[in-house]
Amino acid sequence: MTLEPPVDVFCERSPFPPIADYGFLSDCEATALVAPSGNIEWLCLPRMDSPSVFAAILDRDAGGFRLGPADLRVPAARRYLPGTMVLETSWGTPTGWIIVRDLLLIGPWHHHDELSHTHRRAPTDYDASHVLLRTVRCVSGEMQITLDCEPVFDYGRRSAHWSYSDRGYHQAVAQGDGVNLELRLTTDMRLGFEASRATARTLLREGDTRFCALSWTAHEPPYTFADAYDRLVWTAHHWQHWLARGDFPDHPWRSYLERSALTLKGLTFAPTGALVAAATTSLPETPGGERNWDYRYAWIRDSTFALWGLYTLGFDWEADDFFWFIADVAERDDELQIMYGVDGERDLEEHILNHLDGYQGAKPVRIGNNAYKHHQHDVWGTVLDSFYLHTRSRDRLDERIWPILKRQVESAVTHWREPDRGIWEVRGQPKHFTSSKVMCWVAADRGARLARCRHDFDLAARWQTAADEIRADVCARGVTENGIFRQHYDTDALDASLLLLPLVHFLPSDDPRIRATVLAIADELTVDDLVMRYLSKETDDGLSGEEGTFTICSFWLVSALTEIKEQTRARRLCEKILSFASPLGLYAEELDPVTGRHLGNFPQAFTHLALINAVIHIIRAERDLLSGRTMQASDPESL
Repeated sequence: MTLEPPVDVFCERSPFPPIADYGFLSDCEATALVAPSGNIEWLCLPRMDSPSVFAAILDRDAGGFRLGPADLRVPAARRYLPGTMVLETSWGTPTGWIIVRDLLLIGPWHHHDELSHTHRRAPTDYDASHVLLRTVRCVSGEMQITLDCEPVFDYGRRSAHWSYSDRGYHQAVAQGDGVNLELRLTTDMRLGFEASRATARTLLREGDTRFCALSWTAHEPPYTFADAYDRLVWTAHHWQHWLARGDFPDHPWRSYLERSALTLKGLTFAPTGALVAAATTSLPETPGGERNWDYRYAWIRDSTFALWGLYTLGFDWEADDFFWFIADVAERDDELQIMYGVDGERDLEEHILNHLDGYQGAKPVRIGNNAYKHHQHDVWGTVLDSFYLHTRSRDRLDERIWPILKRQVESAVTHWREPDRGIWEVRGQPKHFTSSKVMCWVAADRGARLARCRHDFDLAARWQTAADEIRADVCARGVTENGIFRQHYDTDALDASLLLLPLVHFLPSDDPRIRATVLAIADELTVDDLVMRYLSKETDDGLSGEEGTFTICSFWLVSALTEIKEQTRARRLCEKILSFASPLGLYAEELDPVTGRHLGNFPQAFTHLALINAVIHIIRAERDLLSGRTMQASDPESL
């Protein structure tokens, strides 16, 4: 008898592509995801957190925009043009080959007749053109291609009505009832309408080219292929010039750092400097499960990692923009939230979209995120570490900043004894999470350092006393009998957030408790070497079901192993995690440790930030070893 292999019901004959197979496009105001079929299955307009116009990634009837061979087939190859966010897909059929290139156009700075409230950062020499461009070239033989554009506005709730513009069959306008957004589809193909779809089909022979451009503001789209190609080249050169500003080590892993840097730039909302956690909402952490969240917002927690990563790679402008985004909201709000909208919005009320089936049936689909109401005590330490890092990189502390920082440190000193929701935003009962106490220590410790820089020695002494008290409490109550730091004071469970302890230099890296904690997580909180956030059976997170391994945490383990001088193990783990990158070098939030499948929202900024941190840790450790030096514990500004 022949035993059939177990069937993975979520991959077998699913109409949804695997999450890792999507390509990511950005113009630093809007983002899009492109399926291998050539279908654009996620696009929110006019901002990355706006309602979607294409959402087939969450429901196959919620809108898409396909360009490719008339007969659906698997592409022969996909790649980004080197150093860019221009996605190139090659298709081969028995009759010919075509190459499709997809991008969100960036062009020279546009004059804005009205100053937008949103534009708070200094204008640059370039600007989003608000045009999604797709070009196709037949490189040999001949091939029938089709264009099929079906927007469904407002997260799949409002169908489009198409009409021709004064350009006849080469431009169509899509509108939706009650929708304050108009789409224009411009092409050198002849368009027709089928209900809510705009379609075109044509036969291309060797050397033939076509283009189509979807635009949504007054910015002019290209009207000819020559113009489209010139603007594609301008955009590609923009990305290459931006990347060339970076300081990347000459190392075999350089390409991972470059793609991570481009992805982080693509997840940045340029007008304000905000960095969103991911481009999507409700891609499931558990296949078919309920762990589906909206990540199109800026988490304050990401700031330290973002600033460290961006400064380390030489992207000071982007780091400064994100720094001032944090400063703006911290100055405005008496009580700092853990997350904000891309323009600093406070109200991110969560709603469930019951009309959407969800990715591979994973419900509910959520927009908004009620975690904005949570009290998570690590936020004060995150802000202080970020501002300390910025100050060290500038050798000065802006006078405007000091009152903001004092308020954050005082909040940490006042509230550190209280329970909270922890770094993972658990929706169970608040607890005395060890990592939250440690981040309160970070707030007091970094605050005391900055106060000494300002010669405010009385304040520095008071905050240093508080920092010492917090550290003593954590060492007394946050450690098990086996000398391992625990998730919270009422359990002996492990938690991957404890990997941050050596990274923020809570104790020296050679402290036995630090070493024991890192090795315990590596041995006991992993599945096939990849790290879980926590064991859900031991943690009341208010949700059902299991989740995958958190790639952020796996990269944290690489950094932590490097800190405790376990370089061989760290490098081996880093190689393994890098091998799980998507075909285009991208990462979601989690990995299924059995199949390697990516889970959760995509692409995930925090994962790419942790990748940069881990890879740089490895490279620096190896350089120290080659030079015969012992790796020194780095200053607290270095994660």
